[in-house]
Amino acid sequence: MVGPELAPVSVSQKRTFSTYLNRYVVVDFYSATGRSGAKPHLLLINDGQDLLTMNFAAMLEALDNSRQLLSLVCVGIHAGENRRMEYGTAGITDYLGRGAQATDYGNFIVKELLPLIGTEYPELTFESRSVAGFSLGGLSAIDLVWEHPRLFSTAGVFSGSLWWRSRDLDKGYMEDKDRIMHAKIANGKYQAGLKFYFSTGSLDELSDRNNNGIIDSIDDSLALIEVLKTKCYDSQDLAYTNLEDGRHDVETWKRALPAFLLWRWGSHTVAAEPVYESC
Repeated sequence: MVGPELAPVSVSQKRTFSTYLNRYVVVDFYSATGRSGAKPHLLLINDGQDLLTMNFAAMLEALDNSRQLLSLVCVGIHAGENRRMEYGTAGITDYLGRGAQATDYGNFIVKELLPLIGTEYPELTFESRSVAGFSLGGLSAIDLVWEHPRLFSTAGVFSGSLWWRSRDLDKGYMEDKDRIMHAKIANGKYQAGLKFYFSTGSLDELSDRNNNGIIDSIDDSLALIEVLKTKCYDSQDLAYTNLEDGRHDVETWKRALPAFLLWRWGSHTVAAEPVYESC
C-alpha cells in the first residue's frame, strides 16, 4: 500500500523531433516524486526501449513504495536505427567509423532533451543529473558524463562496450592506447563530484583478446576503473558488480539495475562494493 507521503510512479511518453539527429526521438518519462518537499534527481537512460521490456515502472515503484529510493525522474531515450552511429565517443569514431554521430547525440541530449524535460516538469529543480545505458548505450553514457561534468554527476555502465577501439586487433592494436574511452579518461583531468558504476556478467561474451582468462567485458571494465583511479577517483566514487550468471541481455540488466539505483539514490546508506583506496 502506498503511504501518505508517496504516490504511484507516473509514466508518460513523448515523441520529439531532433534537429541534431534529423529524426524523431521517442522518450519515456518515469516519475517517482511522491515525497513532499524532496528535490528529485534526474536519470537519463540510453536504449530506453529496453525499459519497457523490463517493466521498469514496476521496478521503480517497488523501490519507491518501500521507501528505499529518493525522489527520482528517469527518462528512457529510445534508440534509433542509426544506434551504432549515434552512440559512441564524441569526436572519435571507432576503427570502422562507427560513432560518427556521437557529438550530434550529445547535442541532442544537452540542447534539446534537457530543455524538453524542463518543459515537462517546470515545477521541478533537479538535485543532480546522471546518465546510464546498456552495452553500446553504456559507453555513450560514460562518454556523455565525462564530456559534460558540469551537467552530469554519475554514469551507470551495464555491460558497456568499453572495447570500443580506434585500431583493429590485426592492425597493431595496443590496449593502453587504442581503447578509446580508456585513452580519453587517461588524457583528461579529474572532475570533482563524478561517480561511476559498472556492472558486468560472467557470461557477457566469450572473447578474451589478450588470453588472460578474463572475458573482455570484465577486463575492459576493470581496466577503466584502474584508469579512473589514477585520476583520484576512489571507493566513494566507484562501484563494480558482476553477476556470475549474467548475460549480455535485457533480463540481466533488469536484475542489475536496482543495485545501481540504490547505490546512487538509496534513501539509506547502502554498502557499495569497495573498489580502490584513494590515490
